[in-house]
Amino acid sequence: MTTAAQAESDFTPEPDFTPEQLARGRALRRAQLPWLLGGRLAGLALSLVLGLTPAGARLVHWAGGLFDGSWAAQVLAGATALILLGQLLAVPFNARVRVVRARYGLVTQGWGGWVVDLLRGLLLTLALMLPAALGLYALTGWSTNWWWLPAAGAAALLTVLLSFLFPLVVEPLFNRFRPMPEGELRSALLGLAERDAVRVREVLVADASRRTTALNAYVSGFGATRRIVAYDTLLSTAAPREVELVVAHELGHVKHRDVPRGTVLGAVGAAVMVGVLGWLMSLHPLLNAAGVADVADPRSLPLLAACAALLGALSGPAQAAVSRRIEARADQHALDLTRDPEQFIAMQRRLALTNVADVDPPRLLELLFATHPSTARRIAAARAWAPATDR
Repeated sequence: MTTAAQAESDFTPEPDFTPEQLARGRALRRAQLPWLLGGRLAGLALSLVLGLTPAGARLVHWAGGLFDGSWAAQVLAGATALILLGQLLAVPFNARVRVVRARYGLVTQGWGGWVVDLLRGLLLTLALMLPAALGLYALTGWSTNWWWLPAAGAAALLTVLLSFLFPLVVEPLFNRFRPMPEGELRSALLGLAERDAVRVREVLVADASRRTTALNAYVSGFGATRRIVAYDTLLSTAAPREVELVVAHELGHVKHRDVPRGTVLGAVGAAVMVGVLGWLMSLHPLLNAAGVADVADPRSLPLLAACAALLGALSGPAQAAVSRRIEARADQHALDLTRDPEQFIAMQRRLALTNVADVDPPRLLELLFATHPSTARRIAAARAWAPATDR
């Protein structure tokens, strides 16, 4: 029997994709990659410049001085200034990516709607980050040595809370959802969940078509809030059996408790990151470079943000690797549940062609950034799949 690893090593995309289709996916990747990477690097560079030089401390002092110059004003105005600068810097890069994707027919939203989404995201970021910054600096005022202990616990709890609230509060800010009409497809999806022993509250359709032509579906929420969500683009494009396979993959995440496990890992990771930040913010060379005496000074906020950004960038490849393993396991679950590798391959082809994916990207890019296995690897795994009784 052919193993998945052997199938992946033997895979060539030509039988499933024409040379023109392969070239189109590669062309999109090459056209948008410099802007995607450029935006990340520019944001990191801005954080490091503001955090590792006195420029950031002066910015926080100036922003706080626009109000009453108090401790709270410096924290809130300084955090707002840092967030606004980061968002403004990202705008031209994101806009360019949008232009590139529009050339490939992936964008349906007008510029006005795009700006509204940016403003919504900005307001959401401010609503989350400003109270967090205020609470954090209240703790540093309590103890410059041990502030990170209660802050780590608070970060873990906040991660859990946001994971629970995201489908109820955040998702409706960016998409409208309607119940899927009664019919064969809805019954098939609910039957799929029942066969998988996964309790689902409802099946919803998201109005993704007002932004994009890309295809997707997902399962979100915990317990009583759990629901299957399908993009309207998927329902209007894919065959019903292909929709079932997309949903079967998402049910795999539920079956393996990926959301609660991911939430726990995220909470632990957030707590560990705060602990590392506590150590970094105690290093006098860093404090001296930022032009502050200790972490209790609100002017240390840019240094804190710079350290957090650097830690996030360094941990990115490890997080991507974990995500790829989880997604591969969900693919395996979909195959076990549906026992239909041919339709799984057809579904992967449709997703790749509609989303204009590079089906076999350079391995280094995949290792550094990809949260899902490449289409080539997913198709290879499907061809190597065998029923559990045959293994």
